[in-house]
Amino acid sequence: MANFNTHLNVAFIASGTLGLTIYKAGLIGESGFLMCVALGTIGGLLPDLDSDNSTPIKIGFHVISLAFAFTLVIHWSHELNLFALFALWLAGYGFIRYVVFYVFTTMTVHRGVIHSVPYMAIMGLGLTCLSYYGLQLPLTTSWFYGLFLFSGAMVHLTLDELYSVDLTGMRVKRSSGTAMKFYQHKNKWWYLLLYVTLGLLLYFAPPFEAFWQTLLDPISWSQLKVGIANPL
Repeated sequence: MANFNTHLNVAFIASGTLGLTIYKAGLIGESGFLMCVALGTIGGLLPDLDSDNSTPIKIGFHVISLAFAFTLVIHWSHELNLFALFALWLAGYGFIRYVVFYVFTTMTVHRGVIHSVPYMAIMGLGLTCLSYYGLQLPLTTSWFYGLFLFSGAMVHLTLDELYSVDLTGMRVKRSSGTAMKFYQHKNKWWYLLLYVTLGLLLYFAPPFEAFWQTLLDPISWSQLKVGIANPL
């Protein structure tokens, strides 16, 4: 399979290229462009969350643990003394970093249901719904955020499948077909849950037709041509 640096760099380049394209077309602003590139890059690392020793899972749990610990401290800052707050910070960090991490890694298997297309689609659609309904972001921006996260994940899965082919020996490795998965019979109940969840997200997702019409607007692509012809 492709290593961490390959996933990171290819996802960043792909997201940066696509993000710059829609930015020059006037479909997103500067902050939206930066967020799309960041989300696409994160998506490029997302499928490896099911690998116990992968860099993304270690970094992710470390960041989440710190955020959780600081949230606890901020919430109780006016009610506890300094010593108690420090103890709470350590307890909060340790709970997420070691207890939750242990449970998560015990319940997940590398290249299991997390390392699949429907799971990544759920992540993308979930972000779209959260952005639109929860954060009250514009329709176009919300769809772009979800699609960039999903696209980055697809870059990851595609790279893993490409690396499963040994071009020098002209043979297919045993790992072929374990990355770009839509279903595995041994995990049929998990996949049933994934597709039910995906169906619900599709039903409640923001209107896609309006987003699609925005993408097809010729004015945007005319602006892109002008931007290419006059880069400065």
